[in-house]
Amino acid sequence: MTSDAVTASRVDAAWAVLHTVPDPEVPAVSVCDLGIVREVIEHDDGLEVVLTPTYSGCPATEAIEHDVLAAIENAGLGRARATLRRAPAWTSDWISDEGRAKLKAYGIAPPAHLTPEQAATTAMPIKLFGRIAGERIACPRCASERTERLSAFGSTACKALYRCLACREPFEHFKPI
Repeated sequence: MTSDAVTASRVDAAWAVLHTVPDPEVPAVSVCDLGIVREVIEHDDGLEVVLTPTYSGCPATEAIEHDVLAAIENAGLGRARATLRRAPAWTSDWISDEGRAKLKAYGIAPPAHLTPEQAATTAMPIKLFGRIAGERIACPRCASERTERLSAFGSTACKALYRCLACREPFEHFKPI
């Protein structure tokens, strides 16, 4: 096996392992599902895993870094280090389609998804107070759009708390960033 093949297989194996590392705040999705893992790079002295936190003050960043490195080590892939890349800033558009489906199945309404073309032409400010007129957040349980926001913040700062007026169930909405 050539050194390029060994490098490729080690990087591929690292990606496979990282797809199993759950997000510490929403364990139904992996750190890859959320788009937090940006790159895996092979260096002479080991692997480098490039992470972009969901926001600069995210309290789970240190836990994610620890869990990622532990997973690489436990898989027998050798030395690894994590690098935090804050630019470009993480966007909820990096959540994979599979991740969005997992969020919904877990009871969290995923953020709206913009195509790259829409993202390039649409300014989406973070709304902490009040919603955009006409914006509807569908209940992840019954799909009704008859919902109301109860709080700008849910169990974490990146989620808001809603209630469905149809099924009366509370749910969280992962905020678009």
